[in-house]
Amino acid sequence: MASARKTLLTGLATFVAGAALWLFGGDIEIVVITPTKLGVVLMVIGGLEALYGLYKVTTRADR
Repeated sequence: MASARKTLLTGLATFVAGAALWLFGGDIEIVVITPTKLGVVLMVIGGLEALYGLYKVTTRADR
């Protein structure tokens, strides 16, 4: 059960970090990456991980 909650919290933290980059990273210029695009990628990855963690929490609770 702890692993499922850990996955859920990690996904939410990644989503929040991506949202912060997407919202506030537009004024920053980095040669290799664009912070706003990296923020969108992190939001997608974090959202998928949070959904997987939620799935793990709900399926373990049914047993």
